[in-house]
Amino acid sequence: MNQRTSSTTRRARLLAAGLGAGLLVTVAAAAPASAATPTVSCTSAKAGLAAKLKKDITAALANRRGTVAVGLYDRTANTTCSLRASTAYDSASVVKATVLSALLWDAQKTRRALTSREKTLATAMITKSDNASTSTLWKQLGLTKIKGFLTAANMTQTKPGANNYWGLTQITVTDEQKLLKLLTAKNAVLTDASRAYVNTLMGQVIAAQRWGTPYGRPAGVSWHVKNGWLSRATNGWRVHSIGSFKGGGHDYVITVLTHGNSTMDYGIATIQGVAKVIHRDLAAS
Repeated sequence: MNQRTSSTTRRARLLAAGLGAGLLVTVAAAAPASAATPTVSCTSAKAGLAAKLKKDITAALANRRGTVAVGLYDRTANTTCSLRASTAYDSASVVKATVLSALLWDAQKTRRALTSREKTLATAMITKSDNASTSTLWKQLGLTKIKGFLTAANMTQTKPGANNYWGLTQITVTDEQKLLKLLTAKNAVLTDASRAYVNTLMGQVIAAQRWGTPYGRPAGVSWHVKNGWLSRATNGWRVHSIGSFKGGGHDYVITVLTHGNSTMDYGIATIQGVAKVIHRDLAAS
């Protein structure tokens, strides 16, 4: 989805991409959260930081409706936070970062560069969240190659959407954090060149789509982001944001997944409330 347009326009674009709510009535919704309300869990090698993050993330979510999942990992002080890390959500456009990573992983096998056509599609898919480009690349890859990448990346909780409904891929905080970690440190799955390419595009997202996890980051901290949003008859708006950040003595990745939002803007506000306190607490540590 490209920009925050009217509800009617958004619905029309979703329909054109094969993701219209009217077409998806019979598709199973993401699994609901368990009856017992989970709590934020944090750990850190830095004294006092885990308790501070737990308190502030919990406070940021205290009066928010919907079901929210959170992941934080900071390499600098081996700091992690999680909430509903294994709860499944419809991916919406967040899956586009996985699609590009899978495309590059597959190209690496034959040591080929992306074609000019593939680069054009990838750029539109990530920087403008273009649905048509995503559908083209998803079909080009096919489920076998997409699942191959997920296996290589150990993203065992991610279930690709069937029948080319890529926006209904089931994702979790655990797996999105695994992807972000792969994109931000040397590894055996994605080459340095592949990682740099994904990060370059995630750092060039159009201004209208830079909301979410980058919100509240300190000046001088670099950002890379991919957001997703989708409205369905069940669980309201899905609004998600994944991002990586570096600077101010920290190197960290954040995932916030939400559904049960009354509007897209409500979901954005929830994500940004969480992101703001994470950036603030890390900067102060």
